[in-house]
Amino acid sequence: MMIKRISFFILSIGWSVIASAQQSLPIPPEIQAAYTKGTRDVSGKPGPKYWQNTANYDLKVNFNPESRALKGVVEVVYFNNSPDTLKQLWFKLYPNLYKKGVERNTKFNSRDLNDGVDIIAMQADGHQLDKKAITIDGTNMQTSIAPLAPGKSIKLKISYQYDLNKGSHMRTGQVDEGSHFVAYFFTRIAVYDDIDGWNKYPYTGDVEFYNDFCNFKGEITVPKNFVVWATGDLINSKQVLRKDIAARLAKAEKEDAVIDVINDQDLANKAVTADQAYNTWKFDAKNVTDFVFATSDHYLWKSTSLVVDPKTGRRTRVDAAFNPIHKDYYEVIDFARQTVHAMSYTFPKWPFPYAHETIFDGLDQMEYPMMVNDNPVEKRQDAITLTVHEIFHTMFPFYMGINETKYAWMDEGWATIGEWLIGPMIDTTMVDEYGIAPTGMASGTKDDTPIVTLTTELKGSGTFTNSYPKPGLGYLFVKDYLGDELFLKALHHYIKLWNGKHPMPYDFFNSMNEGSGKNLNWFWKRWFFEEGVTDMAIERADKVADGYEITIKNKSNKPLPIDLKFTYDDDTTEDLHKSIGIWEKEADQVTIKLKTAKKLEKVELGSAHVPDKDKSDNMLRL
Repeated sequence: MMIKRISFFILSIGWSVIASAQQSLPIPPEIQAAYTKGTRDVSGKPGPKYWQNTANYDLKVNFNPESRALKGVVEVVYFNNSPDTLKQLWFKLYPNLYKKGVERNTKFNSRDLNDGVDIIAMQADGHQLDKKAITIDGTNMQTSIAPLAPGKSIKLKISYQYDLNKGSHMRTGQVDEGSHFVAYFFTRIAVYDDIDGWNKYPYTGDVEFYNDFCNFKGEITVPKNFVVWATGDLINSKQVLRKDIAARLAKAEKEDAVIDVINDQDLANKAVTADQAYNTWKFDAKNVTDFVFATSDHYLWKSTSLVVDPKTGRRTRVDAAFNPIHKDYYEVIDFARQTVHAMSYTFPKWPFPYAHETIFDGLDQMEYPMMVNDNPVEKRQDAITLTVHEIFHTMFPFYMGINETKYAWMDEGWATIGEWLIGPMIDTTMVDEYGIAPTGMASGTKDDTPIVTLTTELKGSGTFTNSYPKPGLGYLFVKDYLGDELFLKALHHYIKLWNGKHPMPYDFFNSMNEGSGKNLNWFWKRWFFEEGVTDMAIERADKVADGYEITIKNKSNKPLPIDLKFTYDDDTTEDLHKSIGIWEKEADQVTIKLKTAKKLEKVELGSAHVPDKDKSDNMLRL
């Protein structure tokens, strides 16, 4: 999400240090326990006893766009791959964020509150559960079950209903009369993992999500003229779309050109969907962490595709579905295509992992597997950065299975660096400085906590800086320090180890160390685990025989890149860059040698991606 989030481990006295040359970071007890159990390894690899649970979901939903009533049946087969016998199941009822009386950290208009999710009936292995055996507490639900032994599965059937929110759009809800983005609409089983057991954190509207990798079959029934876009592949396009519309969609899947799958004339003629009172749209999605859908009876649909994996020729289709009145969206299809291309070939230089990506014109700035809910914006550069940011989330948290609820920096930081790097590829005139100034200003204040602070514990300005720019800068600085080739080697090592799994922060730190062949703990510790102002200054410039010696003071413990601009008396300039490696030995000042026969008149310190809090000491005139 491009609004602001959070993340951290509480630095407690009980943390230990593992006796390993690579381990010099403070380790919390639950991570130490995982190493001892063998579910995770100090190398950053999944341990020999790593496990995670999964499920197969069959979702059948009837949605009435006029009343916003959603009625659904969830059939799910849940597999217990853990070594534990489960005697209860925990579920997530995310729509209960809008239920009257539920705890939330987001203010909603009282008229938007409702009665929440109504669980009509629930079966476990064919046996009806008494409603009294089901406990609902806000967005959490639990029930006791017959003991589910390791390696066994349970089949559930849940019938439910609720009314989709009309106002107070928080990642889901009505967009306009005739358009809706419907997320978190089904009763799902919570994550049970090797670190915390059940994920019992309530959804309160601020922190985001943590879900298992599962397989989904979705059937969405809506009235005629309503088109449905969703996670997964549409497997019955010829049954729900007019023949010519379905043909255009099939063409878009094979061509680089942008195809108008639904154009103005189609909308005017109401000649888009199959001519029957209701259409059931069927989707299939494998090994994804979530399933969402969106629907509209008056949106244009532009589509294109590109080869994302030249080794296999595999293509990804990119869609933009939008209200014709939003002029910025006419270019979004190009921004989205270029983003998918850049992700596949430049950064992170990993073939886009899914068959399609849909950018839907909604009221938020939120990501989902194969879907994005993005509000329209006025400025072209904002449309670029928003599109890039949300699509980049495809890798983190979805392909990598991040626990966003606790560690938002593990995905938002990556989306932020993706935005910084890819945005200027789309528009070479732009310099994206998203969050840099706030990071500098907030550093050293009461809201400035270590990046690894649990997202649920962050407050004030730290809810933004700790989740977005600070980790993004950490990744950017390591990329600069290692160089592009070695950085991508390390990042790909991390991705190969953990895609489709649930990496935790230490898995990231240690796998990057191993993948790069360098112990980066000196940086991880100072940037991610410690507090401190981000500030540098030019101390002095001394004339020496063959040029000048420039002394730079680091007024904190944070390693920052050094960028100097030298101006000579003949009005020529020269730039010099030093990576964070210059501070590896923890010196609080360094002297940089400038060899020149010219007379130096001015030295300036700083760059667009260095959050220097006090810039008054960043220029020196000689």
